[in-house]
Amino acid sequence: MSRANPFGDLDDFGSDNAAKPVPAEAIEKIAESSGFPSRKAGGATVSETASQTGARPSPPPAPQTGRAPRRHVTGRNRQINIKATEETIDALYRIADDMRLPLGAVLEQALMALERQLEE
Repeated sequence: MSRANPFGDLDDFGSDNAAKPVPAEAIEKIAESSGFPSRKAGGATVSETASQTGARPSPPPAPQTGRAPRRHVTGRNRQINIKATEETIDALYRIADDMRLPLGAVLEQALMALERQLEE
């Protein structure tokens, strides 16, 4: 006995009206009237396009806050995710920055110091 293929006849689910392609000129005309700048090279700048259409230019990007990315090539290849208070995290980053060490090296030194303290 053979089983019927559940995907054998899916014609009932087909779209009755297929999407018709829109001419590129129509898209460009709509974009221009809506104030969307062209991504083509040599096109008008955002402020020029905005002043022509009466739209306000977009605000400049917000300055990035936080820490600078760290890129250290080390032998460490494991990741650990720890929940901590904001003060603890800030202290860890401050110590790592002051010592100019990656976070993993600071953690290793802190754990070694804690082990020495516990042995005493």
